[in-house]
Amino acid sequence: MSIRRGLMYRLGGSFLVLWLVSAAWMFSDLQKNIDRTLDERLAASAKLVVSMLGASSLSAVDDGMRSSGLLPDEDVNLTAGMACQVSSLKGEILVRSHNSPSERIGRMGEGYHTQVADGVEWRTFTLEADGVRISTADRIEQRARLKYAILEAAAVPVLVALIGGLVVLWICVGKGLGPLARMSRALLSRNAEHLDPLNVDELPVELRPLAASQNELLLRLSRAIERERRFTGDAAHELRSPLTAIKTHIQVARLTDGDVSRVALGKAEKGADRLHCILEQLLLLARVEGRLSFDDGVQAFPSEIIMQALEDSERSNIVKIKLHQDADRYPLAVPSALATAALRNLIDNALRHTAPGTEVGLSVSVEDSMVLFCVQDKGGGIPELQLNDVTRRFWHQGRAGGTGLGLAIVEAIVARFNGELKLRNSAEGLEAVMSLPLVP
Repeated sequence: MSIRRGLMYRLGGSFLVLWLVSAAWMFSDLQKNIDRTLDERLAASAKLVVSMLGASSLSAVDDGMRSSGLLPDEDVNLTAGMACQVSSLKGEILVRSHNSPSERIGRMGEGYHTQVADGVEWRTFTLEADGVRISTADRIEQRARLKYAILEAAAVPVLVALIGGLVVLWICVGKGLGPLARMSRALLSRNAEHLDPLNVDELPVELRPLAASQNELLLRLSRAIERERRFTGDAAHELRSPLTAIKTHIQVARLTDGDVSRVALGKAEKGADRLHCILEQLLLLARVEGRLSFDDGVQAFPSEIIMQALEDSERSNIVKIKLHQDADRYPLAVPSALATAALRNLIDNALRHTAPGTEVGLSVSVEDSMVLFCVQDKGGGIPELQLNDVTRRFWHQGRAGGTGLGLAIVEAIVARFNGELKLRNSAEGLEAVMSLPLVP
């Protein structure tokens, strides 16, 4: 169901219920007022007859009028449609109006009553004065027609206003949702190659945060696509080199014998090892960035991570370790496989840039709920302008070797677990500080 229909069902339903309740309340009150007004008219007419037909007038009624029994309406100013009877207290009808029933209508006593006379239902008011009983009456049928006519006249504007209000509400809801529809059409018309941001200025204030989030998503998607394109190109280039070298050395070994063949095969084996290392690093990076689970249910302490990383690293015998006494108080909140891989990459990178005969420093400390692994090499550092490039995939410095993925993997791991990687130049070389969270 669309938002417009949903809003119309809710707003229109609420609007309709409120109007119907208000109309029912108004019509009920109007009906009561009509009944009260008509009853007051009966009482006023009866009092008018009393004032015009006093005791002296009644005693002077001539025999002709008594014989006819008719009361001239024009003499007493009776309202059209109203009947009037004047009777004695004994029940004898003295005079009556021309539309009055032949039966006596004041037999139920003083006040307002509803009775049947001549087979017709009447609403009566009876008043006793000076020894006579004056009764005025309205036909119930005529009163009902009058009430329905008044209610119908009041209902037509209410019905027109209700229908018109629903139509206006439908149009206004459509106009209000217009910017959202335009934004939806703009997004549906885009493809993977069209990732330009949406125009936020023309949107209402309420939709600007949504458009801003969409623009942020488009920007991130554009960067991801560009990064993947660059990664694909770099990976193809990096993989082409060792494959070409392997193929060349195999061809040399096939065409030669003796030491030359053995050297060529050895170089081909080294190329295969390099290719294997690149593929392993690519798979690890893809798993880390793909948010695949590495949790094996085993919690590792910093000292255990250091031992495992040194076992997997090259020339680990020249790494000088300084472990803080509180480092192993809590285990790491990072899977041991990822923590080991990140620390191993930092150590291998430092060893690769450290001159022979010198040591690589590794210190571990704890700050708040984070453990800090600090790896210090003595390779002379990296130019400041290139510090932001060292974590880029397949970035190399000179002829240091490596796959160019080590620090990129470290950065991906620390980003996944809300850690931090800081690289800075020191007096001896490059200092890399990796912060990983501890289990609280």
